[in-house]
Amino acid sequence: MSKLPPGIRTPAEGELIGVVVQLLGFDRIRVKCTDGKTRMCRIPGKMKKKNWIHEGDYVLVTPWDFQPDTRGDIVSVYTKEEVKQLQAAGVIPSSLSPSA
Repeated sequence: MSKLPPGIRTPAEGELIGVVVQLLGFDRIRVKCTDGKTRMCRIPGKMKKKNWIHEGDYVLVTPWDFQPDTRGDIVSVYTKEEVKQLQAAGVIPSSLSPSA
């Protein structure tokens, strides 16, 4: 397991890494998470215009307190370089891929 640079955010307790499966419109997207569940996630207002999200992007998800198996909020979006470093460090499992 290699060391990550300090600027990359890793999942804290209660957070999951996921891959965007489908853009649903408005501020909702479908994300496949590392726990094997697919959640409908909301893009918060502060991220809507600053971070563009596309299918296949890796995101950091916080499941809701109620309906935790089906709903969540997007916390952060990873760049391609950050994804490579997280995969090399073993934070993102190989079973989680955009094509799966």
